[in-house]
Amino acid sequence: MFKLSGKKVYVAGHRGMVGSALVRRLASEDCAILAPARSELDLKDQASVRAWFERERPDAVFLAAAKVGGILANDTSPADFLYDNLMIEANIIEAAHRTDVAKLMFLGSSCIYPKMAPQPITEDLLLTGPLEPTNEWYAIAKIAGLKLARAYRRQHGHDYVSAMPTNLYGPGDNFDLKGSHVLPALIRKAHEAKLRGEHGLEIWGTGTPRREFLHVDDLADACVFLMKVYSEDEHINVGFGEDVTILEVARMVMAAVGLDGDVRCDTTKPDGTPRKLMDASKLRALGWSPKIDLRQGIADAYNYFLRTGDQARGMAAT
Repeated sequence: MFKLSGKKVYVAGHRGMVGSALVRRLASEDCAILAPARSELDLKDQASVRAWFERERPDAVFLAAAKVGGILANDTSPADFLYDNLMIEANIIEAAHRTDVAKLMFLGSSCIYPKMAPQPITEDLLLTGPLEPTNEWYAIAKIAGLKLARAYRRQHGHDYVSAMPTNLYGPGDNFDLKGSHVLPALIRKAHEAKLRGEHGLEIWGTGTPRREFLHVDDLADACVFLMKVYSEDEHINVGFGEDVTILEVARMVMAAVGLDGDVRCDTTKPDGTPRKLMDASKLRALGWSPKIDLRQGIADAYNYFLRTGDQARGMAAT
């Protein structure tokens, strides 16, 4: 059992969706949360990261910082997605090693698994087949981070663990259509269609791919839980346990936004991976399960979008 009470906890990526959710969740853990400004700490600069770790000496680290984005962003900026993420994770893990951080959690992504992986996806399917080409640059960087954390654990005996979340959504999401994932993109498109007085919503692809969605506050709760109780070499999946088609989630979004009409499918656009459902039985066996259902979570995400306005529609994703 790793206790967070009384510890100095660094949340890398505290301005992003996952990081800000972790900060909210950690507020009830009686710990000192370290959340330096970007002007104080450049995560892509090794010297800056090392100096900050030497000065602040955190006891625990949640490595949630990453450059993230959807299909379009990955396709147009492959070098940025690979280089930025490699630098961020390598610099933080090495600095944690040098300053004897007691525990570190690396947060990956479900895109690390093969495109045609058997469903639901178990942890042992990593590196058993080709990746989804539309986000392979991000996936390769995340696989490297997972392996790096495991390597430091094996070679140096550090208590470094890795958690692989499924598709996330909620407060702090990126609603910029050029860089967002499917659910926030649908929310923005439906909202703007409603403002224009339109009926119906157009989506990319056939609408048949199945996706699993986990509210970011549920993820944060799972991460805090795992930081306390999990200490194994193998990474662990963090998922909701159920999936829906893109067509179904589009209809849920329309209902939350109050947009009437039908969903239209643009079949000239790519579908991406046919199905992606995480097997989270390992996490369930430890005693954790999600609390926020998808309809409730979509309503919460839309309310966040309405509260933050233009800021949420193009906010930074790191």
